[in-house]
Amino acid sequence: MPSLLNDQSLINAICCFTIILLKAKEISHRHWKYIFFLFPWCEASEKCTGSHPEGRRSCKISPQSLILKYFIIISALVLHISEMATKISHNAKKKEEKGQSITERCQGFLTTPVTDISVLEEKKDEMSTKMEMLIMETQAEFYKALEEVDGGTFKVDKWERKEGGGGISCVMQDGHVFEKAGVDVTVLLGCLTEEAAKQMRSGEKVLKGKNGKLPFCAMGVSSIIHPKNPHIPSVHFNYRYFEIEEEDGSKQWWFGGGTDLTPVYIDREDAFLFHNTLKEACDKHHPKYYADFKKWCDRYFYVRHRGETRGIGGIFFDDLDSPNQEEVFNFIKSCTRTVVPCYLPIVKKHLNDSFTQEEKDWQQVRRGSYVEFNLMYDRGIKFGLSMPGCRVLMSLPLTARWEFMHEPGKGSREAEMLDVLRNPKEWV
Repeated sequence: MPSLLNDQSLINAICCFTIILLKAKEISHRHWKYIFFLFPWCEASEKCTGSHPEGRRSCKISPQSLILKYFIIISALVLHISEMATKISHNAKKKEEKGQSITERCQGFLTTPVTDISVLEEKKDEMSTKMEMLIMETQAEFYKALEEVDGGTFKVDKWERKEGGGGISCVMQDGHVFEKAGVDVTVLLGCLTEEAAKQMRSGEKVLKGKNGKLPFCAMGVSSIIHPKNPHIPSVHFNYRYFEIEEEDGSKQWWFGGGTDLTPVYIDREDAFLFHNTLKEACDKHHPKYYADFKKWCDRYFYVRHRGETRGIGGIFFDDLDSPNQEEVFNFIKSCTRTVVPCYLPIVKKHLNDSFTQEEKDWQQVRRGSYVEFNLMYDRGIKFGLSMPGCRVLMSLPLTARWEFMHEPGKGSREAEMLDVLRNPKEWV
């Protein structure tokens, strides 16, 4: 009886079947063994004939079969790793797809939302409710991922603002991996002056309020992580929604946000992973989003008095209000679901990297520049300082360093980092 290995049509058929399943992503790593054993190529196969010198069964394996065999094995591994890497980020999406109620979704949060659950249930179709649920889910997912890596616990502070709204600050200090890690949810309600409303937008649109006052709703999730190890970069993300009611009762709304990375030492593999993950999320919604928002990020996170960027960038955007509210919200969802897969693999990669005191000192110098940007240029910090009760200084590291006229030696890794900050690169 001819061997199945010689039946080229069977091999071709199984190849095509495998590729189709891979393309559709409808195959689990548990199912690969069934495809694998369709081929009588392993030493344990019952169809193998002949005798091995040591008494074991043996068979001849053609080069074509070996190539196909390892193609299937490698494809299975790649698919399995990809599934595991994005598992956390898909939890929120699965909850929505199952049609869970607001109350059921709130069970996975650190604490109850800022807005009363009964109000959220009543207004579940309004964008303010959708956004508050999204930022609560993002906070819960990210903090759990950080705790798993660090082994420490976050201090949770739920606070209220007498003018309206409040927030949930989630902070870890002096952990095993993270010197300071904060994940903050803020929901603000109240009235703004026309001048304050103008500062909230980067555009030139003039907002007119009744007696100079504009009722507003602002909410967002923000996080800044400062690791202990100088080989693990800091990360920052912020995604927010604003809604302002004008004098005639019409509402102006827009979204803003971004994610950016601030390494102490440049690692090109890390930079590619980070930027490519963001690009994939952007490309799902608009082919120009990544390129435009990457440039915007480099411009925004620029320390003007030093002539350098804060880090290696990422994406940043503001005043996003087109093509329509639902489409922009879906884009925001895609962005929030990249924060774990674009950062946690980098943390785990460098978790056990050794470092010197000189490298730690350089980290402190870079943090000094980080502090300067946050206090001098960041619009979010400025807005937060005008809102009493906001925990805006959560973003600052525990420690930083300023050295007089500090300049790293030529050819050093520190000089390489500084060159990247002064001349932003394209990573993907």
